[in-house]
Amino acid sequence: MIIDTHSHLQFNAFKDDVGQVIKRTREAGIRCINVGTKYETSKNAVELAKIQGEGFFAAIGLHPIYAAAEFVKTKTDPDEGEFLINEQEFEKEKYKKLAESKKVVAIGEIGLDYYYKPKTATKLAQFKEKQKQVFVQQLDFARELNLPVILHCRMAHDEVIEILQQRNERRGVIHCFTGTLEQALKYVAMDFYIGINGIIFKLPMDEVIKNISLENMVVETDCPYLTPVPEGNKRNEPIFIKHTIQKIAELKNINVSEIETTTTQNAKKLFNLS
Repeated sequence: MIIDTHSHLQFNAFKDDVGQVIKRTREAGIRCINVGTKYETSKNAVELAKIQGEGFFAAIGLHPIYAAAEFVKTKTDPDEGEFLINEQEFEKEKYKKLAESKKVVAIGEIGLDYYYKPKTATKLAQFKEKQKQVFVQQLDFARELNLPVILHCRMAHDEVIEILQQRNERRGVIHCFTGTLEQALKYVAMDFYIGINGIIFKLPMDEVIKNISLENMVVETDCPYLTPVPEGNKRNEPIFIKHTIQKIAELKNINVSEIETTTTQNAKKLFNLS
């Protein structure tokens, strides 16, 4: 068994063939946690998990690019959905209702994202403060529900680490890690897992993978995004996780089965999966 700890099969990119993708996923022995980015995609993730039953789970949360959308001009990603980017507040009661489902195993993806940002110093400060405010609200929400967090962080690792350290947070995964080895070690010291996906074929992540213990890693796809290089320009899907696992095995000089077994155990422990 392999657990894809971060997928988006509920996204628009899979609307025409999600059944076929899920059939391939099951046949490959892969289980999936489909992760929300705002209320609509969170709700859709829960519904998909309910319909598919065994082996499919959901995470719910408000992504930082939506939390501060008022400060930047961000276009709707057609692969994600058809709706407008208009959700800027974390409406706790709506998400709490979703969390009543036993299929919800985490709060995410939440965090900080400073990739697209305002140009003026005043707007930038407001933008960052708004993201931090919504991030902390959702960390509180995860504590209230006793659920782990799935953290999205882009160009903001030092600030995310500072917030987690100040709050003594100890339960979650850093999705699609792209930081430095030093930053990875700081997350590991707080008992966070490092999420590894197809980005390792495009960014210089070899030293992180070599120096972080397998016991501190989980694997993911972030599909439909971040297709591993061996699959070319195809839309990413859970079965392509095999390429990420193979590269980890090569870098750490251990066999593929050990990667599969250990990362699955890690995911089960983190997300309380049977």
